[in-house]
Amino acid sequence: MKGYSPFQEQPTRLRGRMSLRDRLTEDLKLAMKARDQLRMDVIRMIKAAVMNKEIEIKKDLDDAEMSRVMTTMIKQRRESVEQFEKGNRAELAAKERLEITVLESYFPQALSLEQLSTVVDLVIQETGARSLKEMGAVMKAVMVRVAGQPVDGKQISDLVRAKLQ
Repeated sequence: MKGYSPFQEQPTRLRGRMSLRDRLTEDLKLAMKARDQLRMDVIRMIKAAVMNKEIEIKKDLDDAEMSRVMTTMIKQRRESVEQFEKGNRAELAAKERLEITVLESYFPQALSLEQLSTVVDLVIQETGARSLKEMGAVMKAVMVRVAGQPVDGKQISDLVRAKLQ
């Protein structure tokens, strides 16, 4: 059924209260019913990566730790997209981009560049930073401020560097 997505059927108020692990399990069932192969594959990859991390650290992961695992997966896919594009493998790069889209659907809305810039400005003001020597302290304070939000550390680093120069 083209255009049909069972992922919108579940009320967002219920999905918001579910743990990330429960959402993944529920979405896997829905993807199987909808025969959405891409989503099934990505959810299974997430579950496998989480399980491997749990085995590695010998404890169950909470939602924040699971999000960090998924952030790593997104970074890996972005690097793969670059490599595939350099190698003229557009079809593989496109598949990786689709996987990134599915992975990102499990994160809250990311902060815009303007919002990040405002946070960086506030932190620079609060810390009184004047030079690149103080970049580490500013970065640390910014990361504390945006904790729980999906952010790109490189993007924040570039913003801080530009504002301190």
